Amino acid sequence: MQQILYWASRIVGVLAILFISSFALDVFQAGVPFTQMLVGLAVHLAPSAVTAILLAVAWKFERVGGLLFVALSFAPFFLLNNQVSVNAMLSAPFLLTGVLFLGSSYYGARNTTVSGK
Repeated sequence: MQQILYWASRIVGVLAILFISSFALDVFQAGVPFTQMLVGLAVHLAPSAVTAILLAVAWKFERVGGLLFVALSFAPFFLLNNQVSVNAMLSAPFLLTGVLFLGSSYYGARNTTVSGK
């Protein structure tokens, strides 16, 4: 179970980053100068870069990373003016990632103390 939580948290984290990165594809439009598209792409990928840094922290420090991902899951509700259902869709992968990291941390710590390692 510990291995499943360990890898599931990381895989879901990567997939969540790819999910929000896919929204950056809307910068590619016909008739727009290439340099303007690159600037737009960089702006759209900034949240993905921040989230990738959070994933790197979570990879090393599961409990801290789990809490950061759970906190990140509330960001759409405060930063975006969308319907609640849209914000829930945007935040769900990050909430799941945070819960998986916290579960992995809890389960790993529990097994360590039980086995005496």
